[in-house]
Amino acid sequence: MASRSGGQILVDQLRIQGAKHVYGVPGESYLALLDALHDAPEIKFLICRQEGGAAMMAEADAKLTGKPGICMVTRGPGATNASAGIHIAHQDSTPLILLIGQVARGMMGREAFQEIDFRHMYEPLAKWVAQIDDPNRIPEMIARAFSVASSGRPGPVVLALPEDMLSETVDVIDAERIKTSQAYPSSESIRMFSEILKTSERPLIIVGGGGWDETAIENLKAFVERSNIPVVTSFRRQDYFDNAHPSFAGFLGIGVNPKLAQRVQDADLLIVLGARLSEVPTSGYSLIKIPTPLQNLVHIHADVEELGRVYQSNLPINANPCAMAAALKDLSLDGRSRIWSSWLQGAHNDYQAYSQPTKTPGNLQMSEVILHLQKVLPETAIITNGAGNYTAWIHRFYRYRQYGTQLAPTAGSMGYGIPAAVAAKLRMPEREVFAFAGDGCFLMNGQEFATAVQYGANIICIVVNNSMLGTIRMHQERNYPGRVSNTSLVNPNFASYAEAFGGYGEVVTRTDEFPAALQRARDSEKPAILELRVDPEALTPGQSLSEIRGVSG
Repeated sequence: MASRSGGQILVDQLRIQGAKHVYGVPGESYLALLDALHDAPEIKFLICRQEGGAAMMAEADAKLTGKPGICMVTRGPGATNASAGIHIAHQDSTPLILLIGQVARGMMGREAFQEIDFRHMYEPLAKWVAQIDDPNRIPEMIARAFSVASSGRPGPVVLALPEDMLSETVDVIDAERIKTSQAYPSSESIRMFSEILKTSERPLIIVGGGGWDETAIENLKAFVERSNIPVVTSFRRQDYFDNAHPSFAGFLGIGVNPKLAQRVQDADLLIVLGARLSEVPTSGYSLIKIPTPLQNLVHIHADVEELGRVYQSNLPINANPCAMAAALKDLSLDGRSRIWSSWLQGAHNDYQAYSQPTKTPGNLQMSEVILHLQKVLPETAIITNGAGNYTAWIHRFYRYRQYGTQLAPTAGSMGYGIPAAVAAKLRMPEREVFAFAGDGCFLMNGQEFATAVQYGANIICIVVNNSMLGTIRMHQERNYPGRVSNTSLVNPNFASYAEAFGGYGEVVTRTDEFPAALQRARDSEKPAILELRVDPEALTPGQSLSEIRGVSG
C-alpha cells in the first residue's frame, strides 16, 4: 500500500463505486479533494454556479441513472445552499451523496469561520449524516454512504470532511464496490394479494416512488395488459407508464382530473406500488381516508417503516418495486380480466378527454404549445420543470412515452428545471432536453444556464413569462379576494439573458410563432431560451385569473 492523502483515498473510493460525474462549487475547505480529482480524469467535476443548482443536478443525474448522484460543496453557506437539493432527494426518494468540506478538526466547537455542525443541520433531511474524522475510515464510510443511499427507500446521505483530514496521509485498504440488496415479496404475500385481487370489482394501480428501472416498467406493463387494471401515476412520475397505452388512466397530483379523483374514491381496491401516498397525490389526504381507507388497500413499498406510517392497509408488502413488478408479471388472474375491461376503458377515456387542449385568454395558447412539442419531439426527449402554475399545462397535455423522460420535483421546489436539464444533457448528450420554467422559477437557478454554455449542454429552456408568481397569486385570489400583494414581478428580457451568456434567445408572443422559433432554437446548436409571453389572465388550463377572482368574490 502506498501512503495517500485523505482526498486521494476518497477519490479512489468514488472511482471504485463507479462515479462518473461530480457536481459542485469549488471551495477552500476541500482543496485536497479537488487536487486528487486532478489525477482522476474518468471522474468529471462539473463546475456549477450555486450549490443549490449543483445539488439539484446531482439529484437529476441520479434519477436518470439509478445510481447515487455526487455533489461537493464547501462549508457554511455552501452547505446551506445545497440543502434545497437534498430536500428534493429526500422527498423524491433519490440516491444522492453530498460531500461537504468542513473546518479543521482542531477548530471545531469554536464557531470557526463558516462552521456548522452538519450532523444536526441535515439530520431531518438525510438517511444518514456523519463526519469522517479519521482518513483510515474513508473507504468504510464512502462504501456505507453508497449502500445507504441506494438501499430500501433510496435517499440522500451527507458526509462532512474536515479539511485537515483530507490532507492527512495514511496507508489504508480500499473498499470493494458495494453490492445492494432489495426486499422481495414473500410467496405468502403474493398468495394473499391474489386472493384480495380476485374479490375486486374496481381495482386501480397507483405507481410512484423511487427505485424503479426499465425492466420493472416492462413487467408492470405485461401485468396490466393481461389484467385490464387501469394504471395511475403518482405526482410527477408520469414517465413510469406509457401515457398513450390503453391501460393509462392519468396522474394524481396538482391539477388532477376530477373524474380520476372520483375514480380513486370509487375504487374498491387500490394497489399502491412504490408510492408513499403523501399529501399532493392524495389531494391533501382527502381521496383516501386516514388512517383506514374506505377502499381495500394493498401497499407495496421498499421501506418497511413507510408501511402503516399514514395508512393502514389490508395487505402491507415490504418489497422493492422492481421485485414486486417481476412477481406480478406472471401472476394468475383466473379470468378476472374480463370483469375489469369496462372499468379500464372508462378510466382511459376520461384521461384522453382531459388531455384535449383548452382555450385560455391571450394570443399564446400553452396547451397548443405542449401539443406541438408532443408532435415534433422524439419519444426519448427529456422534459424537466420546477414548480409553478405553468407546470399544469405540461402535466396535463404532454404524454410521456418512456421511462426516464420526466425530471420534476415531487417536493415542489422552484428552480429545479434548469439545473436538472443541464445534468440530463451532460449525462445523455444524444437526447434532446427541454426545461420548463416560469419567470419566477427560472430566476431561482437561472445562473446554471452559464453552466450549460460552459459545457456545451445544448438544452432548450422554455420560460413561461406572465410577470407574476402565478401560483401564489392564484391562492391569494381564492383565499384573500381583493387583497392581492407581493406577487408582481419585473423581469429581464429572457432572450437577451440567453444571448448575454453566449446562448440563443428568442421571444414568442403568439401561438403561431412558436413552431418556427422552436426549430430555430433546435438548429442553433447552442443552449437556448425561448421566452413565451403569456397573458396574466391565463393562470390555469381550466380557469382564468378573472374567473378565479369571480368565484372567490
